[in-house]
Amino acid sequence: MSQKTRFHFTGICGTAMGAVAAAMKQRGFTVTGSDANVYPPMSDFLRGQGITLTEGYREENIPADTDVVIIGNAISRGNPEAEATLDRKLLYHSLPEVLKEFFLRGKRNFVVSGTHGKTTTSSMLAWIFRHAGRDPGFMIGGLPKNLGCGAHFTDSDINVLEGDEYDTAFFDKRSKFLHYLPECVIVNNVEFDHADIYGSLDEIKLTFRRLLNIVPRGGRAYINGDEPNCLDVATGAPCPVTTVGFGENCTLRIENLVYETECSRFTLGGVAYMVPMTGDFNVRNAAMAIAAATFAGLSADEIRGGLESFDGIARRQELRGEVNGIKVIDDFAHHPTAIRLAVQSLRQRHPDSRLWVLFEPRSNTTRRAVFQTELAEALAAADFAVVAAMTDLHKIPEHDRLNPDQLSADIARLGGTGWYLPDVESIIAKVKETVQPGDVIAVLSNGGFDGIHQKLLTALA
Repeated sequence: MSQKTRFHFTGICGTAMGAVAAAMKQRGFTVTGSDANVYPPMSDFLRGQGITLTEGYREENIPADTDVVIIGNAISRGNPEAEATLDRKLLYHSLPEVLKEFFLRGKRNFVVSGTHGKTTTSSMLAWIFRHAGRDPGFMIGGLPKNLGCGAHFTDSDINVLEGDEYDTAFFDKRSKFLHYLPECVIVNNVEFDHADIYGSLDEIKLTFRRLLNIVPRGGRAYINGDEPNCLDVATGAPCPVTTVGFGENCTLRIENLVYETECSRFTLGGVAYMVPMTGDFNVRNAAMAIAAATFAGLSADEIRGGLESFDGIARRQELRGEVNGIKVIDDFAHHPTAIRLAVQSLRQRHPDSRLWVLFEPRSNTTRRAVFQTELAEALAAADFAVVAAMTDLHKIPEHDRLNPDQLSADIARLGGTGWYLPDVESIIAKVKETVQPGDVIAVLSNGGFDGIHQKLLTALA
């Protein structure tokens, strides 16, 4: 691949695709790209780098002299450019393969994996490195406020990568993280998710075992020592393993935990730290980032400085506005465990407030019946829960779909108050009818939820 000079990116406007395309251009390669939706800020960023962009997918978008086509994870068979690549017998690769060959080989790669907490932990770790002057490369599936972008590649010997267990491309069904040449791996937790590509928890455990199988002898895996699935995955791993957690059996223990309104204080291995976040899961995320940074050779003071100045991530318990004493908070949680943890954290932060959760089931897993009971249990922990209508139901067999009416009934049975409402307008009307000053409204979605945040703030004003 190294003798090739002309690269075309199909699906270029994704955060990671765009960042890698720009980095390739900066290294002197000729780069072109296309996407179904070409819009700012990514389109402005890429054009500013001198990259030719085309909106829409067409065979002729791939220049005749292209050496390699990079095919994005969202591209499937039937896409005109994917079909043209196969017809023309062009060399094609997935984004993780390109990352491996051009940006990761020979470097110290820190891969943060797990069902939950990947984005927060990888953002913390990348910021700790940058704050300490290490200028790491990074690829993160969110927008860390300290870093200003989700992906950036440097000449540093350190890379921080959010390690996704989702598949790589239509032609490569291995998890993306298996391409990342990890020296250090974090496994935050292992649960069933991605029901569109995994048939069982055992299949998910297998891919995490494969990840630990490629950590070198001189590397290290940091494992959640409080979770049986993580311990199971790490059993027999060929690399050194350190368990991190609250339990007395953990090698590296989180102790002396104190929650304040805006921060958490704790010790890890007897050393004191503070993180400006609340909730057990954020403390655990911080502990994992501390462990990995220590492995990289940073001092406790360097780590402390980064952690204490961490500003969080867009769409992770982010306050979008406050009107008449009512706060509207945006959060990305879309798995029952993440919802439960978000509710716990918001309760700690707003102990005297009534808590609303407005949940949009959008992921391939939460629209299925597999989490019917777990979703009800998580949502019932709020004072009021509203479940929005599900989109693209035709893609899920009828017998396999989440039953929202049953969900509302189960929330009530568990002591909560829940409604299933068909659209944003009816949700806002229900909130206006019941809300009081002092309430906190958390909007949970991994999509845009039809702009409900601003619509709510406008309606409540």
